[in-house]
Amino acid sequence: MTANGSGSLSALMLNCTLHPSPADSSTEVLGQQVLDALAEHGVSGSQVRVVDHDVRPGVELDMGEGDEWPAIRQRIVESDILVLATPTWMGQHSSVAQRVFERLDAELSETDDEGRLLTFGKVAVVVVVGNEDGAHHISAVAFQCLNDVGFTIPANGVTYWNGEAMHTVDYKDLEETPKETASATATLAGNAAHLARVLRRDGYPAV
Repeated sequence: MTANGSGSLSALMLNCTLHPSPADSSTEVLGQQVLDALAEHGVSGSQVRVVDHDVRPGVELDMGEGDEWPAIRQRIVESDILVLATPTWMGQHSSVAQRVFERLDAELSETDDEGRLLTFGKVAVVVVVGNEDGAHHISAVAFQCLNDVGFTIPANGVTYWNGEAMHTVDYKDLEETPKETASATATLAGNAAHLARVLRRDGYPAV
């Protein structure tokens, strides 16, 4: 079910910040902490800042000349774990994250020789940051979108940080990681790695 066969697990973090590189990104900070936590369980990780790429609007695998989603999708296909990381704006996930969800819709038409979606063997987790409320709502929406297109969500599959409302302190400005967020990140990583290995060993039945 995965492109990696019986080898080591890998994770890809899609950073859905609105800020192009090289701007600092709170989403990148917490997303990288998730990749670091996954590394403690033998999972190699990499990341893509989606806004740096020309990801065209649409719901097809390839939206034509200049569309950079196919290359990002290939990295998803080659990974065992997808880490979807988004900031919070007006209590919602970012427009970049929404674009990712829309492009993932195309996976509903991609199946293997036994009728299973190519995403059936993959785990997805969510990262949310913001100095306002919204993490529970955003993770609920993200879980549904990711599950709809075939990803499996582990127990406690989200880690987040919400700062004080109407203040300007961002996650990247903190001197140390809050223990609650650190604990959630550690739990997410352990569960995601475990589930990915289960799916590697015993994938879903044929349709």
